[in-house]
Amino acid sequence: MDEHECRACRGQAGGLVLDLGDQPACDYFPKYDDRGPDPVYPLQMWLCASCGLAQLLTDPTVPEEPKGAEPAALVAQAEDAVRRVAAAGLLRAGARVAEYGSPHGGSWVDLLTARGLTPVDGSAEADVIVDCFGMMHAADQAAALAERAARLAPGGVLLLQYHSLETIIRCGQWNALRHGHYAYYSTTALSAMLAQAGLRPRTAWQFDLYGGTVLLAACHERDGGNAGPDETVRSLLGAETRTGVRDPEVVRGLQRDMRTRAAALHEYLAAQQAAGKSVLGYSAASRAVALLRVAGVDRDLLPAVADASPGKRGLRMPGTSIPVISPGELTARPPDAVVIFVSDLIPEVRKAYPEIEAAGADWVDADALGG
Repeated sequence: MDEHECRACRGQAGGLVLDLGDQPACDYFPKYDDRGPDPVYPLQMWLCASCGLAQLLTDPTVPEEPKGAEPAALVAQAEDAVRRVAAAGLLRAGARVAEYGSPHGGSWVDLLTARGLTPVDGSAEADVIVDCFGMMHAADQAAALAERAARLAPGGVLLLQYHSLETIIRCGQWNALRHGHYAYYSTTALSAMLAQAGLRPRTAWQFDLYGGTVLLAACHERDGGNAGPDETVRSLLGAETRTGVRDPEVVRGLQRDMRTRAAALHEYLAAQQAAGKSVLGYSAASRAVALLRVAGVDRDLLPAVADASPGKRGLRMPGTSIPVISPGELTARPPDAVVIFVSDLIPEVRKAYPEIEAAGADWVDADALGG
């Protein structure tokens, strides 16, 4: 294999820190009557020794994901984020706003226009640029950040939201790695990337979403004089140093987490089956794809996975024969337990589907198995 070049700094020093083997494209859900086999591709994380960016090594897949239902937790977090940024005085009425959204859905535009900001499209200059889980989908990270920097007006603010690498390491979230997600940001690496684009971190906010999400505000170097990042950013950088986000051996701990948690899921489902208990899944999320494959779980152990997205009905989980069903099919005949693959959804689904617990069934957090 040719030497990998960092997607941000173009350096070639670094190495593999996580290898999930050959995996199906987790954004391609085949029709249920398509018996496969599904194509598989290497899924590996590489850590740059120069700038510290954790990144997808290669990705030969083509994005085709059916739109998912936007979780209530994501909606609530967006509302909270906009309130906090407004309280910091960064959302001036009349300011122009541009958004780089995630292909998985969700937008802050309505929340921002309600506060008097004016959306602009295309490559137009903007006073506020919002990127909520969007830039991680760019194969060329340096070019993506340069594009955003070029659009940022003098005195403007770039708001970047990301699932923190520190969280991924600390919580053992190895299956956050997926095709189509090219970068896994630490504040440390992102600060270096911002400097390369003529930007600097200004302040930050933290949220519980996905176990630990960061919203980082950045501005042009020329707008900040000699002022450095505030205490919120310095605190994030300190926590990342203590965790070891740039230490390859620390990040390689995700490989151990992969083995432990995949084995725990298989053992749980096998034990329930041996005890005569019925178990179904909930949330046909991308992170469930690698987990099911690494765990060796197919329809014999997990007969179906329910999902609120109409676009996934009649399809099956990539790399398995497990069908995706509607929540109505789940609640019509509740099983003894439902394994949920996205922890953030637990409060939402307990409220939405009281029939599950009313029937004596349990919601089981897949992330807690083996944790």
